[in-house]
Amino acid sequence: MRILLVEDSIALADQLVPLLKEHGYAVDWLADGRDAVVRVHDDPFDLVVLDLGLPGMDGLQVLKQWRQEGLSIPVLILTARDSWSERIEGLRQGADDYLTKPFHPDELLLRIQALLRRSHGNANDERLSAGMLKLDESRQTVWHREEEIALTGAEFRMLRYFMHNPGRLLSKGQLASHLYDNESDRDSNVLEVHVNRLRRKLGKAVIETRRGQGYVYTGQLS
Repeated sequence: MRILLVEDSIALADQLVPLLKEHGYAVDWLADGRDAVVRVHDDPFDLVVLDLGLPGMDGLQVLKQWRQEGLSIPVLILTARDSWSERIEGLRQGADDYLTKPFHPDELLLRIQALLRRSHGNANDERLSAGMLKLDESRQTVWHREEEIALTGAEFRMLRYFMHNPGRLLSKGQLASHLYDNESDRDSNVLEVHVNRLRRKLGKAVIETRRGQGYVYTGQLS
């Protein structure tokens, strides 16, 4: 899953970027509201974490423009502003959730997980469920036939994206753009390796190959 972080505090960004990457997210960081207005259209982000007090263009203005353009991407607002009127205005402009600074990192991670599950039509319970598998995002493990199986970081990122999109045909290009924030990491051969590793751990039927098209997560166990 790929996140756009729009935050002008370098100190906070220096904390959040590694935190999000540690939990399996690809992260792009911007510090100016004017850049964010344009950047969100350049890549398929799954969620935006948006500060309000941005240089160039205020976060509420950025959000308002996105919604006027028909962009429905989930947006979590971060702000040091504590007035109810500004929170209400943010929700009116289309924010999906609000988190006031200072905040605990675990709360941010849980809110991101909840927003991503809701946006993909998944139940907001303790584990992400799709098909016959349950994914524990905090432990980066998957439950398979009542057995907890450890995943590598790359396997976890891939399986989580598949489970957010069950039954949907995903090309290698789509997978790469949602899983990696660095162009040099987007190697189709590497994607095939991770798909095959997941099949070895979970069964061949869990991910179906469509020749010349991509992959489909079935969630079925062989």
